[in-house]
Amino acid sequence: MAFNTATPPASLEENVTSTYGQHTANPSDDASTPLLRLRGVSKHFGPVQALTDVDLDIPAGQVTALAGDNGAGKSTLIKCIAGIHPVDGGQIWWEGKQVRIGTPMDAAALGIQTVYQDLALCDNLDIVQNMFLGRERLRHGQLDEESMERAAKETLTSLAVTTVASVRQQVGMLSGGQRQSVAIAKGVLWSAKLVVMDEPTAALGVAQTRMVLDLVRTLAERGHAVLLISHNMNDVFAVADRLAVLRHGRMVDVRPIDQSDQQIAVDLMTSGTSTRVARPANDKE
Repeated sequence: MAFNTATPPASLEENVTSTYGQHTANPSDDASTPLLRLRGVSKHFGPVQALTDVDLDIPAGQVTALAGDNGAGKSTLIKCIAGIHPVDGGQIWWEGKQVRIGTPMDAAALGIQTVYQDLALCDNLDIVQNMFLGRERLRHGQLDEESMERAAKETLTSLAVTTVASVRQQVGMLSGGQRQSVAIAKGVLWSAKLVVMDEPTAALGVAQTRMVLDLVRTLAERGHAVLLISHNMNDVFAVADRLAVLRHGRMVDVRPIDQSDQQIAVDLMTSGTSTRVARPANDKE
């Protein structure tokens, strides 16, 4: 993971124009430096251009929703952030310093944890074993079960996860919402500053969805940055502070969530532009 001391690029204007990939930087913007900043990020797989000149700021303490139709490049972008796909072009800035994220270990060292749709949990292990898998604590050459169990309990409690009866339950016995909670808590346990969540409410019921969305807001309120990928616009508008829209691998719009509504989001995903004006919040119910 390489660091560079070059001057950070200017922040994006909040109301980015909806022209394909054309984001106007505002040199006089005095906004605080975002936790993660992408500038001109591109990625191709052979002749297929998956991402083209993507600009995105992800601030701490906020939920940034990443929306887009199938094939828009959402999964590729989060895998670039997670170090699975090194970028082919552009710059990545972390806490004001230019970095290169070449592997998942680089991302983890910075404080980036990604919760994928499949959660990457082992059904035959309990919650504690999953949260410490590959990073077990040792004491006198043996597993420090007491310390790990205590840390797991404290992490779940700090995130207001109250539906888990015991941290010694096998993960395979948990509900979908509880499994999501464990996957998120695992990232928080390992000092995540940015939690990337890929379709966290997919295939969940109403009650489980509410639990996961409450947890997303809890993360932001605790100062974590959250990048939320979701096709469910109800979920996006329930928890997000900012909305970023990808179309055909290009970032077509980034704006505060109160400057958008579901129809505007659909316009941006399908055509790359929208001339609509967001309705007042009390009219969106």
